[in-house]
Amino acid sequence: MADCAAAPALFYGDWVHPMAERFPVLAAYRQRLLTRPSVARVVDEARPYRRFFPLGAPDRD
Repeated sequence: MADCAAAPALFYGDWVHPMAERFPVLAAYRQRLLTRPSVARVVDEARPYRRFFPLGAPDRD
């Protein structure tokens, strides 16, 4: 249940404030979440809507 709650916050949070340099353990957790089939599916299905992200979506993930 915690993974379900953390995935969106970490996904978008890293877009706004990249965390890899300051928080490598948290960035690794985010990366593990992105490899989960359910999370990967959601990310892939949402790609057409990235243009609506107010700060501009990065070309990764």
